[in-house]
Amino acid sequence: MNMYCQSAFHQLEVVIASLSEIIGQLTEEDMQLRPTRGKYSIGELLAHMATIPAADGYITEGASKEKMERFYETVNMKTKEEILDHLFHNFAQLKAQFEYYTEEELQEETTSWWDVRYTRYEWLVQIVAHMYHHRGQLQAMLVHSYNKDLEVLLFE
Repeated sequence: MNMYCQSAFHQLEVVIASLSEIIGQLTEEDMQLRPTRGKYSIGELLAHMATIPAADGYITEGASKEKMERFYETVNMKTKEEILDHLFHNFAQLKAQFEYYTEEELQEETTSWWDVRYTRYEWLVQIVAHMYHHRGQLQAMLVHSYNKDLEVLLFE
């Protein structure tokens, strides 16, 4: 694997390890908490995060809006265990996707269904940013809305 991709995947491993710790400390009741009406609950946000590596991996390859809609229709996680299983599986799938890209393939631009063009490497950087963004949201929800500071190391 390209050394820059290795570094990006290391950062994904950091965020996934911290998510795993956070999920381990939550109760099933915590998963139902919804700090803002009409927005994700804690469990829904975690399910979304578990989906990101697979969904954004498809987007990296130029998946159509219709393909993404079909993919999201298959996503159904309710328990902490289901979320963790999907998170680890989808991360492994994304890593396998990037494992053997050549330098040329990493620099090849692909277009999302909403017309954004990035190289495959840029899509990987975006995936890292996407995961950290939502982990920050999760941390803020837990700390500021529910006074739950789980004291999980968020960075190395």
